[in-house]
Amino acid sequence: MKTFLRYLVNTGLALFMAVGVSGQTPKYANAFLDVGIGARGIAMSQAVVASANDATAAFWNPAGLTDMRRDIQFGFMHHEHFAGIVKFDYGGLAVKFSEKDAGAFTFIRSGVDDIPNTLELLDANGNVDYDRVQSFSAADYAFMFSYARKLDKKERWSLGGSAKVVHRHIGGFGNGWGFGIDLGLRFKHKQWMAAAMIRDASSTITQFNYNTDAFRVIFIETGNEVISSSTEIAVPRALIGVAYNLNIKDKFLVRPELQLNITTDGRRNVLIATDALSVDPAFGLELGYNEIIFIRAGLGRFQYIKNPTSLGGFDGSSLTFLPTAGIGLQIKALCLDYTLANFGTSLVGLSHVFSLRLDLYKAANLPANQKKTAS
Repeated sequence: MKTFLRYLVNTGLALFMAVGVSGQTPKYANAFLDVGIGARGIAMSQAVVASANDATAAFWNPAGLTDMRRDIQFGFMHHEHFAGIVKFDYGGLAVKFSEKDAGAFTFIRSGVDDIPNTLELLDANGNVDYDRVQSFSAADYAFMFSYARKLDKKERWSLGGSAKVVHRHIGGFGNGWGFGIDLGLRFKHKQWMAAAMIRDASSTITQFNYNTDAFRVIFIETGNEVISSSTEIAVPRALIGVAYNLNIKDKFLVRPELQLNITTDGRRNVLIATDALSVDPAFGLELGYNEIIFIRAGLGRFQYIKNPTSLGGFDGSSLTFLPTAGIGLQIKALCLDYTLANFGTSLVGLSHVFSLRLDLYKAANLPANQKKTAS
């Protein structure tokens, strides 16, 4: 554990070094990635950095890929939030190369489609012509290439990383490209699991370019500055988690998990907030029976909300949080997960999240009674 604690100290030093930069960068860069992937992780309020060990670990903590229970996994997820306006999709492939290393490819898209473009609504004579209205999409994309490897003979330590490419495309009005790196470490000892993850360890810098010809005249007429390019920087954040596996009679599983999400882009409205760092805790719990049925719940997004008064002002503030809940079903090689979650600021507008995972063996590793049916 001394090595793990040393790693946490080094993580803290790296975060403090990033604080000087964070004051000059916008908050919530690449915020679409904050949604997360996989219904299991979302059901546990994203408190899975220590326990994630399937294809979704490429996102939560790539070091967890080394503990995949199958040699090949395909993962998929789709959900819509904000009354179906925003559509979020995930697809992933994870491969276990050997007992010591694994890799994965992850694709994420979050976008709003069929947005009407009314810039050309009026014809040359100033008449409204709805045939001139065209639609476009505004979407964010992420492509992640991950690799993980066990570090010691006892296979307690795993190290992983992801190279991340982000892309934003807003119809014909602009687009941007960015690149970053995520790093994760995972430690196992008996029933305990601990992990530390640095997201955007290299700071993810995205360069945007805009088609100013499409709106130059309007911007000038309204007195706005015409900007042809801009830069967005996602500074490092740390995710530190601890989980415990309690197995009862080899049939029942109880797995609680605590995670601290530490951001370095200044004060946020979270449980612990300072001008330098903000700490947002999350709690997750997973109950399982015979590795077939799983029930999950989580508490997260602790925030202080001002209390409105009847006179239109505010009287103090109250601590609020958002709960999540979900279920999972594992039927042989197929795993189906469902979560009821909220991605806004209240319980209004809950979203249904479905994810699917397909587990496959390599033919050489199939049990003897299954080799004849392998294709």
